[in-house]
Amino acid sequence: MTTKRRIILAAFGAASLASFAATAAVSEDITLKLHQFLPAQANVPKLILDVWANNVEQASGGRIKVDRFPAMQLGGTPPELIDQVIDGVADVVWTAVGYTPGRFPTTEVFELPFLVNDAKAASSAFWQMSERHMQDEFAGVHVLGTWVHGPGVIHSYDPIVTPEDMNGMKIRGASRQVNALLDTLGATPVGMPVPAIPEALSKGVIDATTIPWEVTGALKTSELVSYHTEFTGPMLYTITFVLAMNQAVYNDLSDDLKAVIDANSGLDFSIFAGGVMQDMDAPARDIALDAGNEVLTLNATQSAAWATAAQPVYDAWIADVAGKGLDGAALIAEARALMGAYTAAQ
Repeated sequence: MTTKRRIILAAFGAASLASFAATAAVSEDITLKLHQFLPAQANVPKLILDVWANNVEQASGGRIKVDRFPAMQLGGTPPELIDQVIDGVADVVWTAVGYTPGRFPTTEVFELPFLVNDAKAASSAFWQMSERHMQDEFAGVHVLGTWVHGPGVIHSYDPIVTPEDMNGMKIRGASRQVNALLDTLGATPVGMPVPAIPEALSKGVIDATTIPWEVTGALKTSELVSYHTEFTGPMLYTITFVLAMNQAVYNDLSDDLKAVIDANSGLDFSIFAGGVMQDMDAPARDIALDAGNEVLTLNATQSAAWATAAQPVYDAWIADVAGKGLDGAALIAEARALMGAYTAAQ
């Protein structure tokens, strides 16, 4: 663990302890069931969710306990996670928002192609916009964190360099907007949750997959494909994630325990989570190189050709969300402004 990360996590813990000590309220102990779709040893559970849970437990003096259920151990499928937390099957869930296509349209602004340059900047903007614009969409849950991963990468059997190379390929997409991008570029999008990717690749159900480097280690993707296409400049795409708590469970907490949850959630936690996912790209990329795979890093000119080819995705999204009462162009402008402000402040 880097010194910088120790400082960040120590700050989370200190803030939580201060919040807890500031009130004398006494309440019953509570156990929270945390449910998510990745194996426990994957980066997000190990480096983000466990950190959150451990800090909450410590800051509450043990009065909050977090039981962790990885890999859908409470049953159901990844697309059901958001309803599981609303219905009380789980008290807290971590999920990819795109697993329920079209249900949270405002979040999709951060899944548009070639919009995001940095996961921390986008995670900061996502949190701020979730507070301003997304409360109705997330009715029934108390949102604890919102973030995106690092650059989306194409992992394939055959080399992909130009948009034309996508023609006729069956490629796994992670969200409605990623699928729209794949379709626009001539591929056949195949929707599936992350855990299904290895089997789909090994059986030839798909020719390639879109995922960030970070999760390829847990999925052993580098053992299943030979080529990896990455881009220079804005990211091919990102996926939005949410850590959410059942609203009634949160409401029933005493004020001092709410303060513990609040101190470990929100803007700083969201930026931390997005940064961790982005930081974990490099080790996974090294695994692919060590395996003898070829990483095709497109230069700025090549990447710009892809961005131009992807423009219809923007036009279609703006038209689509207009029918839901949203000003897509304004949301894009706001996201860009907030990301730019974060970057300028660093």
